[in-house]
Amino acid sequence: MNLYLRYFDRETLVSTVDDAIEFLSSIEEIEMNPLLEEDIRAYVASDIFYPKRYKIHPRVYFIIIKTDAATMQDFKEKKALHPAEENKAKPVAPALVRLTEECYGWYEGMLEFKRVLLVPGTGKFQYRDTQFSARVKAISGMDCYQRIVDYLRERVDDRSQFPSAKGKNFKFRYLGKVKQ
Repeated sequence: MNLYLRYFDRETLVSTVDDAIEFLSSIEEIEMNPLLEEDIRAYVASDIFYPKRYKIHPRVYFIIIKTDAATMQDFKEKKALHPAEENKAKPVAPALVRLTEECYGWYEGMLEFKRVLLVPGTGKFQYRDTQFSARVKAISGMDCYQRIVDYLRERVDDRSQFPSAKGKNFKFRYLGKVKQ
């Protein structure tokens, strides 16, 4: 494994931690001390593969990246990705794709929204987090969301606030096809 180091326009690709420390020591602005050297050695020895940055001054950093690239050109062209990055499982389906995927049938939708309610005694109104769930016939997750919101708009105060269908406050699941 090699190490890519960069400080502004100075960069290098080295094969050992000693070479990395030597490169950093050659830069005047970086004050190499035993604590920094120990931290760099610990990072290189660890199983962590995300880049590590070190603060030199406010808003001034240098970075170290572990890589399997043999040359600087391979690193720049991203030819040597770490095996853990290559073998990552692909996400099943992004939420937006699932939301618009058409499959006519029964859906169960759960919506958490801000409902305006009158406070007895004071005559003032307040927002309350309210959960609502329903089973509806729909074409897609988005259609399920629209049907639930349309139903609620007719039955709650106009000032109530509904979340986006893409947000975490709306969940749905497909229950099955509609029997004909």
